[in-house]
Amino acid sequence: MTQDLKVSIENRVGILVLNRPDKLNALSREMTAAAVDALKSFATDPEVGAVILTGEGRGFCAGGDVSAMKRGDEIGQRGAGVEQQIDQLRRGQELPWLLYSIPKVTIAVVNGAAAGAGLGIALACDLRLASDQARFGTAYAKVGYGGDYGTTWKLTRLVGEAKAKEMFFLADVISAQDALAAGLVNRVFPHDRLLAESRALAERIASGPLVSYRYMKANVNIAQSVDYRTMLDRESETHIRCGQTEDHKEGVAAFMEKRAPLFKGR
Repeated sequence: MTQDLKVSIENRVGILVLNRPDKLNALSREMTAAAVDALKSFATDPEVGAVILTGEGRGFCAGGDVSAMKRGDEIGQRGAGVEQQIDQLRRGQELPWLLYSIPKVTIAVVNGAAAGAGLGIALACDLRLASDQARFGTAYAKVGYGGDYGTTWKLTRLVGEAKAKEMFFLADVISAQDALAAGLVNRVFPHDRLLAESRALAERIASGPLVSYRYMKANVNIAQSVDYRTMLDRESETHIRCGQTEDHKEGVAAFMEKRAPLFKGR
């Protein structure tokens, strides 16, 4: 396991901490590969009910490593051909794909700057909780890039075409409050309370009806690309599947008995 990423499981929450604080947690190939491996493990681990992704120090993730760009090996090995570099980037982009698609709720805890691919990683998560000191920006135009890590797809869906183009073209940095108003983040907390509030929310989710969350996440993702009739048919299947779980029976019993449910995630 690389030192560029810290991985742990606490109170049924899988925690990934990007760990290059001297670089504002700019991505490295080692960090990305380790995060991909950890997410694949979390996806099938019954002891993990939710996943937190955050950054060490004062930044969330600055995206690409500009010093590596200067050396010419930020994406692929120096001297590699274009196709090899494309293949390397596709491997790295497994990280946002897994955050978006694994059957666990993923939560970006944005403690500082989230820029470029770092923004893409945050947007790929199901929920985004931000410090009031967090900042967001696309950054690509500043270094002559076009956008990666799913920023184009997610940003357009969250803020609309016009705002997405503005954020890409101008590459202005926006505050946590502006990100909240634009729909980029779900909640903003005082910086000194961010981690505690985020952990509490993640633990709440991790102790919830995990099969229901699995289908809720998949259905919302699917709903962006299918028609209403298809979604109704899909809901018919997933709703009934959830009704077969122990957690459904427990939820009904708890409701009738006027007590808090004790879900088991199955």
